[in-house]
Amino acid sequence: MTHLRSKPFMAAALLAITATVTGCATTTAPSSSTEPGKMTVHSSAPLLPSALFPGSAEYFQGWNCQPASQHLVTATNANDLRLWSLHGAWRLPQAVVASGARYQEGDISFWNRGEQALVETPRGQLQCQLAEQRRGMTRAEQPGVMFLGRGNEPGWSVALAHDEPSLTLQLNYGQESHTFPYMVSVMDNQAGRVVLENAQMEPFFRVRIEAGACFDDMSGEPFPARVTLTYGGQQYSGCGQGIAP
Repeated sequence: MTHLRSKPFMAAALLAITATVTGCATTTAPSSSTEPGKMTVHSSAPLLPSALFPGSAEYFQGWNCQPASQHLVTATNANDLRLWSLHGAWRLPQAVVASGARYQEGDISFWNRGEQALVETPRGQLQCQLAEQRRGMTRAEQPGVMFLGRGNEPGWSVALAHDEPSLTLQLNYGQESHTFPYMVSVMDNQAGRVVLENAQMEPFFRVRIEAGACFDDMSGEPFPARVTLTYGGQQYSGCGQGIAP
């Protein structure tokens, strides 16, 4: 897993974070590079932005913060903390503190004290309360999958293979399943954004993945990415997570 660097900004009273991310390697290297807006076919699975992955963390935490009802997601690693807002991702190295666990990069810090946290930014402070915790998905639980996105009503999922540019769609609570090759139309590591489209003319599909705090609309579980699937004239929205080996 490679490092991310990012520069935060505030929009209104909300904490917004943009992400500068480098790729998170799968088990194979891509055969070609991809620029935003240019369709590219790979012979192996492409690299995905590391902002879609938890690093070595086992859990994702969801936080409800005030003022402005901001919602954040975190994943705590040995020496740093990955932080997702509604607007992107940020990686904070661990800082020295007398009590609790504090992580800081520049003017942004996250000070965790049990189920409460204080987020400091150039625009002010956010008082946060732990709301949900979810164990991250693993390759043992999802064999051969490097990214899994899913949503509800009706239940759907999209799984990206780790070794080739193919994905499997499951629709209608698993009653309908399709596996397709895909092409990369957008790979924006800086924004943590990926767009995949069909490598065949029919049927058309598009999968858009963006790094940012996401919460399952039924369980409230936290995820580090928002996923939008367009297929069969329908659009589906949900959350997702990168799954490292």
